[in-house]
Amino acid sequence: MKVISQIKLPVEKEMELFEKKFFESMSSKVALLNRITHYVVNRKGKQMRPMFVFLVSKMVSNGNVNERTYRGAAVIELIHTATLVHDDVVDDSNRRRGFFSINALWKNKIAVLVGDYLLSKGLLLSIDNDDFDLLKIISIAVREMSEGELLQIEKARRLDITEEVYYEIIRQKTATLIAACCSLGAASVNPESDDVEKMRRFGELIGMAFQIKDDLFDYGDEQIGKPTGIDIKEQKMTLPLINALNNSTPKEKKWLINSVKNHNKDKKRVKEVIAFVKAQGGLTYAENKMKEYQKEALEILQVYPQSEYKDSLELMVNYVIERKK
Repeated sequence: MKVISQIKLPVEKEMELFEKKFFESMSSKVALLNRITHYVVNRKGKQMRPMFVFLVSKMVSNGNVNERTYRGAAVIELIHTATLVHDDVVDDSNRRRGFFSINALWKNKIAVLVGDYLLSKGLLLSIDNDDFDLLKIISIAVREMSEGELLQIEKARRLDITEEVYYEIIRQKTATLIAACCSLGAASVNPESDDVEKMRRFGELIGMAFQIKDDLFDYGDEQIGKPTGIDIKEQKMTLPLINALNNSTPKEKKWLINSVKNHNKDKKRVKEVIAFVKAQGGLTYAENKMKEYQKEALEILQVYPQSEYKDSLELMVNYVIERKK
């Protein structure tokens, strides 16, 4: 967490004020809803999304933020929280960041309704303040996240994901939300400027690198110890595996697909798949791709003048690919 605290430092004041505003933006006349939203707010994670919004807005405007920036960050967080609440229902998950999920404590029906409520709160916060440009950025992200999830489900059934389709899935599922945070940060202070698209691309690149790093964790890490193989058990086609498939003989390919499809619960077989992917250079290939995204993200930052906000964003880009979990 030390690196995160360092990244957060230049926007610490804004983040504190944001927390107050965010909590207010959730309030309702229904006691049950307030109890649940209170539970949600007190179990927040690293808060990377609002951090991106504030750091970007301050970098592109020489240290300025305004009410639109706070509202934009709140809307992103409201809508993102809504999607997480719904995700837990979809995945039938009882835990979120080590705490009980809403559906585990209050059942699916209430969880879906709370998700809908948070979504509508986010929409109204933008509409009531005529922040239609910001609302558009967020709405596109939500649409793409849903499409990415569905594309992954569709492809997972047949295990025929090409590298291009994989990039499209992770762009939509993971990168699009970080891209929305960054473009929204720029749009809140410099609407209709080149910064909005530049920062959208910057966020997208970070998101792509972030997801590939996550895929690599599945193959183990010296710091963590044993490889997990969770993605293989869930029949997820990730970049190391796709690359290994592309470089296999027809016989190896058949064995690999059969292993993932029919023997994904067999620990010994999963270990063999992990060893095969490593031997085929799948991990090295994925690491190099991740570094390409990192390099391109850092290049985008070079056009901005030196500032503590720019330093923090550079630190964030490096943290994304160097993190240990």
